[in-house]
Order: sequence, then C-alpha cells, then structure tokens
Amino acid sequence: MIKLHVCLWVEFVFISIPAAPFLLKMSLSTVQSTVSTLKSCQTDIAACMDMISDVALGIVEAQGMDNSSALKKLEDMILECSRLDREINCFVDSVDEMTAQVTQEPPEAMVNLRNSVKGRFTELMAGVSDTDLQRHSKVVAFKDSVRKYAMQGQTPDENEEEELDEDIAVTQSQTNFICPLTQVEMVNPMKNKKCNHYYDQVAVLEMIKCKHKNRKTFRCPKVGCDNKDVRESDLELDLVMKRMIQNHKRQSGKT
Repeated sequence: MIKLHVCLWVEFVFISIPAAPFLLKMSLSTVQSTVSTLKSCQTDIAACMDMISDVALGIVEAQGMDNSSALKKLEDMILECSRLDREINCFVDSVDEMTAQVTQEPPEAMVNLRNSVKGRFTELMAGVSDTDLQRHSKVVAFKDSVRKYAMQGQTPDENEEEELDEDIAVTQSQTNFICPLTQVEMVNPMKNKKCNHYYDQVAVLEMIKCKHKNRKTFRCPKVGCDNKDVRESDLELDLVMKRMIQNHKRQSGKT
C-alpha cells in the first residue's frame, strides 16, 4: 500500500521534469507547485477522519458500546487515514530535502532526483511506528469523543465520580450552545484547549486571521476569560458538542 502511494506521488510530482539536465532547474518551481496541490489533499483526509468520528458517535448514541466490532472497523479506518496523512508528510519532506540538496550540485545530479526522493521517503517511513499513528490528533480525538459520548448517558452510580474527568463534567452540564462571537447557536463548535471555551469554527478562524493580518492577538471573547492570545493551534473541533447541539435542535424542532 505504501509503495503504491509513493510511486503514484512520485509520478504525479515529477511528471513535468524534462530529461535534459539543463532544463531541470527551470522545473523545480513546478515541482513545488505540484507538491502544494498534494498537500491540499490533507484537508480532505482530515474531513474524512472527522466524518469517521461522527459515524462512531452515531453508533454509540444508538447502540452504546455494544457494537464493538463496528467501532473497531471505524478505528481501523481512521488509523489508515492517519497513515496516509503521515505518508504525505514524509513524502513532502523528502521532496523538500532532496530538491534543496540537489540545487547545490551540478545540474546533472537532478536526473536522479526522482530516485533520491523515493529512497529518502522509504527511510522516513521506516521510522514511523504504530504508536506514531495512534498519536495523530484526529485519532486521539476519535477515541476521546467515543469515550466521552458513551459516558454521557451514564450516571455517577454507574461510573465512579472520580473517573469522570473535568472535561466530561463540563460537557454534561453544558446548556449554552451560543457562540460568543456570533451570538447564535454554533454549527461546528471548536474548543479552546487552553481555556476550555467554545466558538463556532468559521467565526473564530476568521477572527484569528483578521487579527493576525493586523498584527494583533485575539483575546478569548468569553466574559471573564484571561486568555489573551487565542491561536488556531489551540483549537480543536469538538464532535461530542456538535452532536449535542444537533440533538438539541431536533428536540426543539429547529432545522
């Protein structure tokens, strides 16, 4: 599977490289442009991983944790996405390293650029372990979301109170789904890992972009919060909260 991916990517990225050494340097900008196109695929991979997590929450909502075989299949799927995401990272790193190296050498050296990238990619992927795939932020979020959502329907008698972490307790008591930026109900709630406040995804990312464009920091808009520098890296899509909002809409008859 990995070899198939890398072979396809090598052909995709280097198909525009001419055979004549004196023309190769002229084509490196095309290579970088094509690599950027490949990197954009990671956005689709991330969206797919969120979709897998959402399906898992639907199974937990309907059947609890009883359908473990279905959840295991979904976990295998999200791990495969994690591997594909890591492959792209390794491949892009390989291209960057080898093109930077070859530009310092005679033009003739660029003829072997394709094979050099393949070799470096193989080296980088050899260092990727199953543990690395498990540490992908989307995989971690998948497991946390399933665990927390499964615990939503349980009472403290079924789960000892000390096992309920603070994050779950906040979610269970959450009744305000209004974004502090838009003052309307959130669609895709993003949680700030630093201060634990929520914002709608579109609104908060646009606000951060706007502030940074003007060389300013974005302060958490939640009243009383002392978080003065909200960054995109601090935010994560909370699929449990999203499902709670969707359920709230259905129960209240909203569309």
